Amino acid sequence: MNLYVSLLRTGVPALVGWLVAVAARFGLNIDPGALDGVLAPTVGFGYYALFRAAEHFVSPRWGWLLGYAKPPAYPEKPAVRG
Repeated sequence: MNLYVSLLRTGVPALVGWLVAVAARFGLNIDPGALDGVLAPTVGFGYYALFRAAEHFVSPRWGWLLGYAKPPAYPEKPAVRG
């Protein structure tokens, strides 16, 4: 389950960043490569940082805007397989 949660909480901000970059193409006269290469990751990071901070400092309910209301929990010591 932790793998699914971590992928979802990474993918949702990436998708938001991409959608903002696509929408910005219609309103800004900027090279599309620059939008995809700079704006999308920047917006995605900002989106994640904003809602992760809100989830931590305000209420766990803000986590839903990252795709899942609870961050993944990882064991302190990984199991050794042999």
